[in-house]
Amino acid sequence: MPDTEYRKGILLAVSAYCMWGFAPLYFKLLHHVSATEILLHRVIWSFVFMVIIMMFIGGFGKLRQLFKQPKQLIVLTITSLLIAGNWLLFIWAVNNDHMLDASLGYFINPLLNVLLGMLFLGERLRKLQWFAVALASAGVLIQLISFGSIPIVSLALAGTFGLYALLRKKVNVDAKSGLLVETAILLPVALVYLVATLDSATANMLTNDWHLNLLLMAAGIVTTIPLLCFAGAAVRIPLSMLGFFQYIGPSIMFILAVTLFNEPFDAEKSITFGFIWSALLVFTFDMAYKRKTS
Repeated sequence: MPDTEYRKGILLAVSAYCMWGFAPLYFKLLHHVSATEILLHRVIWSFVFMVIIMMFIGGFGKLRQLFKQPKQLIVLTITSLLIAGNWLLFIWAVNNDHMLDASLGYFINPLLNVLLGMLFLGERLRKLQWFAVALASAGVLIQLISFGSIPIVSLALAGTFGLYALLRKKVNVDAKSGLLVETAILLPVALVYLVATLDSATANMLTNDWHLNLLLMAAGIVTTIPLLCFAGAAVRIPLSMLGFFQYIGPSIMFILAVTLFNEPFDAEKSITFGFIWSALLVFTFDMAYKRKTS
């Protein structure tokens, strides 16, 4: 692959993860809108934005082929529910001062991906990978035993996104077509719900001010642009290199939560984060070592 394409891949990957990291700033602007309502707008405007994009760059041919494969459509129905659940929980976490929990969830995610790959894709874990998973598990167990709590939001975010990524990998559909079908599946539910709740404070776009409507419509851009950047990076640079960049997003979220939004970073969180960060260091070292020796 030419160096220019390789550099473009790195730029796209960094862009995608930076946008995901700073996404909470956008959702904070909509703190007065319910998480469910934001989710519905995210579905509707992502669908509209993807249709516009595909009108310009093409892809409807692949979409027509996809509709001839009912098994893939069934899997995409499941992934649409998983990503909707992930989006809803993430929006709720950001707007209810649980951004640290969201950050922890996305730090846990790569470790969970390794486990899911072993369980469902027949991948074998290397010794250091087992050690990393053990460290992460220890962090969660210590929180459970010492503090009597489980990081439910973090585990739910990691779990829904991990299962989503696993199924999307197995269904083998390109990012554009997949997102368009997923939002199309959710679209009728979103429209019916919004119509049914038109009497609520912010649901009726005809009575909202233009500033709020623009923010709600921007949900489509906030959703699709980083995903398309990620898809562009995935075809230009090795998956192992993508893995190095995936910590940018939760790192930015962590910094925002502690510095800008003053979420408490107490002993309970510091111990859990400490174990997860240690696990990620081991995991990253293992990836770098394997890449160097292969």
